[in-house]
Amino acid sequence: MIAAPIYLQQRGFVAEVIRTQRLKTARLQVEEGSVSIIVPFSLPEGRIEKLLKEKQHWIKEKLYLQKQAMPVSTKEFVNGEAFLYLGRNYRLKIEAGQFQPAKLKHGRLVVTLPKDIVSTESIRHALLSWYRHQALLRFKEKVDRYAKVIGVTPNSVGVKSFKSRWGSCNVRGDILFHWKVILAPHRIVDYVVAHELCHLKHHDHSPAYWRSLERVIPDYAECKEWLKMVGARFDI
Repeated sequence: MIAAPIYLQQRGFVAEVIRTQRLKTARLQVEEGSVSIIVPFSLPEGRIEKLLKEKQHWIKEKLYLQKQAMPVSTKEFVNGEAFLYLGRNYRLKIEAGQFQPAKLKHGRLVVTLPKDIVSTESIRHALLSWYRHQALLRFKEKVDRYAKVIGVTPNSVGVKSFKSRWGSCNVRGDILFHWKVILAPHRIVDYVVAHELCHLKHHDHSPAYWRSLERVIPDYAECKEWLKMVGARFDI
């Protein structure tokens, strides 16, 4: 069981706190400019704050290095700018106030940040965190649906960033998806989900594999080509 995340504002960054029963000790992650700390359910918030302060120098160093390594975005992260989600464009709305997770509200992507930490990077990080959470929720829903159709049982579902692929599936049944797939229309997301689930039956791209995929996604070739042509331009 994993609880809904909460957020702790620190000096220069906001940390996402994720409580889980799967861990006995805290685990700190800095990925794509976002800070998260995964902790046991029983760990007091004061102890979490202390851990973040103790690791503050390490966190800021990681954030700086990741900022330098991030590909240059064409986005400006300003009010009214359009951002894709499931094939549709949503306009960005930036509000000043106590930090709140980004949310989709009345057809707009709303980011609320304190004035002292509003920057291109902080807005981008808030959006990335939202996209990753939405991606995980959507992928889990679609995996549950398509797994029953295909007749397989995946072990776990997660999201991450890949450099040159949209998903992966290992022999243990652990499936990972590139969170950026969530920018694509539903039918493309369905294709990527079915693509990885079919690998639980065929661990290759043999003719039998493609026949298995075609039974679920008859236009898989078109979806594959769309993702190849359009997906390369996905940008956050």
